[in-house]
Amino acid sequence: MTERGSAISAHEPSAGQPAPADTVASASAIRRALARARDGKSLDQAEAAVLLQARGDDLTTLLGHAGRVRDSGLTAAGRPGVITYSRKVFIPLTRLCRDRCAYCTFVTVPGRLDSPFLSPDEVLQIARDGAALGCKEALFTLGDRPEDRWKQAREWLDAHGYDDTLSYVRAMAIRVLEETGLLPHLNPGVLTWQDFQRLKPVAPSMGMMLETTSERLYRERGGPHFGSPDKDPAVRLRVLQDAGRSSVPFTTGILIGIGETLGERADSIFAIRQVSREYGGIQEVIVQNFRAKPDTKMRSVPDAELADLAATIAVTRLVLGPSARIQAPPNLIGDEYQLILSAGIDDWGGVSPLTPDHVNPERPWPQIDDLAARTAAGGFELAERLTIYPPYVREPWLDPRLARHVAALADPATGLAAAGARPDGQPWQEPDGGWDSASGLGESGRTDLFTTIDTAGRTSDRRDDFAEVYGDWTEIGARIDPAARLEAAARAGGSSGAASAPRRAPAEVLAALRSAERNPAGISDAEALALLDADGPELDALAALADGLRREAAGDDVTYVVTRNINFTNVCYTGCRFCAFAQRRTDADAYTLSMEQIGDRAAEAWEAGATEVCMQGGIHPDLPGTAYFDIAAEVRKRCPDLHVHAFSPMEVMNGASRTGLPVREWLIRAREAGLGSLPGTAAEILDDDVRWVLTKGKLPAAAWIEVMTTAHELGIPTTSTMMYGHVDTPVHWVGHLRVLRGIQERTGGFTEFVLLPFVHASSPIYLAGMARPGPTRRENRAVHALSRIMLHGSISNIQCSWVKLGAQTCQDVLRGGVNDLGGTLMEETISRMAGSENGSYKTISELAELVAPTGRPLRQRTTLYGTPSAERMAAAAASDGVCASVRAPRAAGTRAVLPLLQP
Repeated sequence: MTERGSAISAHEPSAGQPAPADTVASASAIRRALARARDGKSLDQAEAAVLLQARGDDLTTLLGHAGRVRDSGLTAAGRPGVITYSRKVFIPLTRLCRDRCAYCTFVTVPGRLDSPFLSPDEVLQIARDGAALGCKEALFTLGDRPEDRWKQAREWLDAHGYDDTLSYVRAMAIRVLEETGLLPHLNPGVLTWQDFQRLKPVAPSMGMMLETTSERLYRERGGPHFGSPDKDPAVRLRVLQDAGRSSVPFTTGILIGIGETLGERADSIFAIRQVSREYGGIQEVIVQNFRAKPDTKMRSVPDAELADLAATIAVTRLVLGPSARIQAPPNLIGDEYQLILSAGIDDWGGVSPLTPDHVNPERPWPQIDDLAARTAAGGFELAERLTIYPPYVREPWLDPRLARHVAALADPATGLAAAGARPDGQPWQEPDGGWDSASGLGESGRTDLFTTIDTAGRTSDRRDDFAEVYGDWTEIGARIDPAARLEAAARAGGSSGAASAPRRAPAEVLAALRSAERNPAGISDAEALALLDADGPELDALAALADGLRREAAGDDVTYVVTRNINFTNVCYTGCRFCAFAQRRTDADAYTLSMEQIGDRAAEAWEAGATEVCMQGGIHPDLPGTAYFDIAAEVRKRCPDLHVHAFSPMEVMNGASRTGLPVREWLIRAREAGLGSLPGTAAEILDDDVRWVLTKGKLPAAAWIEVMTTAHELGIPTTSTMMYGHVDTPVHWVGHLRVLRGIQERTGGFTEFVLLPFVHASSPIYLAGMARPGPTRRENRAVHALSRIMLHGSISNIQCSWVKLGAQTCQDVLRGGVNDLGGTLMEETISRMAGSENGSYKTISELAELVAPTGRPLRQRTTLYGTPSAERMAAAAASDGVCASVRAPRAAGTRAVLPLLQP
């Protein structure tokens, strides 16, 4: 065995700092780690780093263990003994980049190029030539956001009508699909969550090499990634996570021999495993060896040894397990095909019969017949696959607009490339005719759920795919704030919740109360947290203070709006872990309304005296981005004077992504169609550390803020919300309120703040044992009061949710800062599906009964807190605020009681 692997830590550009030396593994340490691998035991990171040093007989043993794991995975996948590859063309859309990696020969400068970008004709010619040779993948490779560094790139994009490089990528992907039938695989570098939403509809898969998690190689002057903003490991890991959140089949991998230590290399492998387990979106992992290239800063650095590559592949296989798809590029391994096969790969990656490897131009691809022969010599069969791996050829991973393109090339039995299939261009555009003509839309499923949820209940407490759709619960749980886990554990053990963490002394709470009396909006975070700990007399004093501020800001009236919720579909694949409403299209409780039904429900609401409809739905995979405009226009056509309060920020982002419109333009179009205001739902907690536990794929906090502030700038009012009492802590509540106040001080666009306590009974994250069963009564009183205090002088209206709180707690908070009850709702399905026991509507009489004990007057309002016309108020009084079609089923049957299930 050599002294240290392959002297990896010496692979550093000459100007860089010396790498930390790896600890040389003892023979006994290697034997122990090999024994654990032999016995199928999980390796930890230290053991993985030890096995990376295996050489000689130890390496042979290591490869044997990895090969057996690989073989078991192939058998389980239904393809024993099959090694795959993808027949592709390489489309180098631009060789300009804002990064300066020390080993890269692909990137160049504008002066060495005829044009900053390939023209559309050049792109299509490559794709057509590849299609003629039987290629099925169009690999788009390009530098990261070159317009940020090179004015020539910016000028070219402006001249050709593209906002940015990614807009051009999207446009060319669509043309390749339509004119050649090749399937785009996009490698545009670092992408944001919003970028994934833009690009997912045009590409079955995407990719970006993680390369390494070594911060040292990025931060130290002379390191291979120094001066390259897109090579920050934290940024690249976030890309992998956002791909998973967006349900994008994603290719990633590591690059070995660029100066990383073996410990850093092991850390990179484990980082990929963590993302893969949490989101399930890593479809393949590339283990690539560094090869020095002329005219680069690292031209004198030794190539990574192939024995080192083999050991790394084997360790990657053992760490990631049998179901992982692991690849090594065949043009970088010389003649060592058998060594690499024995290490545990099951894929050779993309191989082109037409185009060179533009990233490694000095290393030509092997001929496919030769690759097949070398694979056969190792005892395996070579089979062609598509750019998207078989397990991902389904919702939510494959966008429906790409389904027929993939189906035209896929073997329906295996999901690999169909024998003899030849690509042929097919239309990509959205279906004409809007909502009802779109595949999968129109009336379907349990469209009576809005009434039968109160009589028959939901079919089951959880979806059939509960174990897989939300990711690995163990990995998810590791993200939860320890304080929130302590609270959940205490509540599960039967404590009050208040005893789960040290409470502040009454004197500290009283001091915070005195500060709030002097300057409500000016209290510090520490004082706000002290107020949230109030109990007994201190809690009563907090409520009294908040109620005085309520009287000052909004008067004594308790307001409500006669409204109808219209949830036009519950089919959704976003993967929110708190949501019990979302269903797959095949689930028993799934439904989608037709446009006629949406219009009919709006008309019924108008007849019942409603001044508003509140419309939101799941992110249906077949939903055209213009469908939201159609829905708003239908309501305006049927009921011109009915206010359309519709579309959460998540739906706005979805619509903007699907149409390719900027958020601002999409909102303008929606307003033209009839939109009056936006609900501020999808906020949950505006802290991404909490959001990425609560939801797999919903928009990040920054995107929610972007939608809200853009709407306000356009004069579109919105509400604001907070869902609390799950995997959060009071610190998050205070931070959330600070964010909302900051937005309101800039824009003034929030009409109200709505507090939404977590409803737990059928919530997936509760059933998985991760969340506590909602906030306590004390916490509800405290947080409603604190909201009034912290938002004083900014947001005048504080609303409680009767459907989530129930009558008694609503009365509590009406005495502690709340001035609004929300609406009659007519149909409230979302909270009822989660297990709320407070019904799906309330008549005006029932609202009056709820408010009566407070001694305050009840007053009907409009969406924007005006007074409805006499005609509207008379119509509402005649119906008691709820249309007959909703009231009749409950009157005829017994309201279903949803069981309070234990996790």
